[in-house]
Amino acid sequence: MAPNEWLTKEDFAKVIDVNLLGLIDVTLHMLPLVKKASGRVVNMASAMGRIATVGGGYCPSKHGVEAFSDSLRRELHPFGVQVSIIEPGAFNTAIANPVIEDVQKAWNQTSSDTKESYGQPYFEKYLQLNQFIIGKTLSGNLCMVTDCMEHALTSCYPRARYSAGWDAKLVYIPFSYLPSSVTDFVIGNILNKPA
Repeated sequence: MAPNEWLTKEDFAKVIDVNLLGLIDVTLHMLPLVKKASGRVVNMASAMGRIATVGGGYCPSKHGVEAFSDSLRRELHPFGVQVSIIEPGAFNTAIANPVIEDVQKAWNQTSSDTKESYGQPYFEKYLQLNQFIIGKTLSGNLCMVTDCMEHALTSCYPRARYSAGWDAKLVYIPFSYLPSSVTDFVIGNILNKPA
């Protein structure tokens, strides 16, 4: 997760292969059994699949999970299959561990022209912002996510979408309904400006 211009196509592909194409592959292989049982599909997306706040493959992959799950839900409804999407906000999981290292790696691999256009102060502030987010805003209460999963799997009437976490419910989801200009303004003011 870094500004898109700092990344390569391979950086995007690594994340999209796992988060989106892996999910699609497993789902497609299991569909005959799920249909036969009139079962359920519960896919893990992210609130960042609705509002992309960072560059890299994470947000596009989670947006793809949303789109795939929406179309799958409509296709499988006549077969009695329920499809739900879990949209967690920011939680303290293993995905957060390498973020600072990944930002540093992305900065190191980018061209000198790109580094010059952003400037060293931008990189340092971007790193500080990520350190603050990881250190201060991630929730450790994973029960909010697992409770959503449990409801999606066991409820008589599962929802199409579940939001887990205060940031998902109070920031990401409401922002997804605002005009893009408003969201761009707010997010743009959180991020620092390049050189």
